Amino acid sequence: MALPPQDERTLPAVVLQGLDKEPLEHALAAVQSLIDQHGHLIVVCSGAVSPEVARRLHTIRSLLESDRIALFRPGLPPLGLAVLARQLRQLASCDLSPGVLASAGRLLTHYIHAGALLGSVTRLDRVPVGLKQHAKSWVPGHHFAVLAHPEPQLVRIAPEAALPGPEFGTSMLVAKGQLQSDWVTATLVPQWNAQGLREAVLPAESAAWWGTGKLIEFAAFLPDLSVLYQLVTSVRQGSCHWCGIDVIGDRCVFCSAGPPPILENQLPAGRGS
Repeated sequence: MALPPQDERTLPAVVLQGLDKEPLEHALAAVQSLIDQHGHLIVVCSGAVSPEVARRLHTIRSLLESDRIALFRPGLPPLGLAVLARQLRQLASCDLSPGVLASAGRLLTHYIHAGALLGSVTRLDRVPVGLKQHAKSWVPGHHFAVLAHPEPQLVRIAPEAALPGPEFGTSMLVAKGQLQSDWVTATLVPQWNAQGLREAVLPAESAAWWGTGKLIEFAAFLPDLSVLYQLVTSVRQGSCHWCGIDVIGDRCVFCSAGPPPILENQLPAGRGS
């Protein structure tokens, strides 16, 4: 998930490897060191990681009793999640508070279009697959274009095949697995009018997420830091009523507090009992 920097301002990532393998006290010490060094920690975690890793992350946060660790696990496929993590690294160089930066992850997720070209959908369980498509998946030579985010869609590759793309200018990132095809670069990139194309190494979690290693994963995203910054700063900011940190949205990403309850004497006239 640690993609190369998008520009010279992109901050480096810290990869927390082997959290479920090493002794708990070692993982605790590593995370505490990061907090001591940086003040706050935004952990971006793939939905394809093992349940043991997810439990270990929550255990660490609980044992450290820290409201300075934000655990973020959106439903993006691995390459899209790697793109989001890099966007947060870009924004980390700006004058955004920790709460606003962590909250920006939820906002920017809406602007990422992520999917894959698959050689089989027989084990795909994260996007709805019809019985006919399952049956065709057993026939050699059939490929399927799958959009996982923002709206799930699946089509069998044919001359007229198309996926709904972004309605704004994006760049495209492509990561090739064990599938040989030029459909993404020759067909999808022009369809989506992508303004740039780069290749990346396929994330380690991709085969598990998509149910097959025969894939080419892709993600369209906003690459420009100035656009990302304008998006984030245009949203109204508020303070968490529990921990006091600045956030955007209705839930604090650090202490997980939701909006304050509406008391009876705060209701508009005619709404109370």
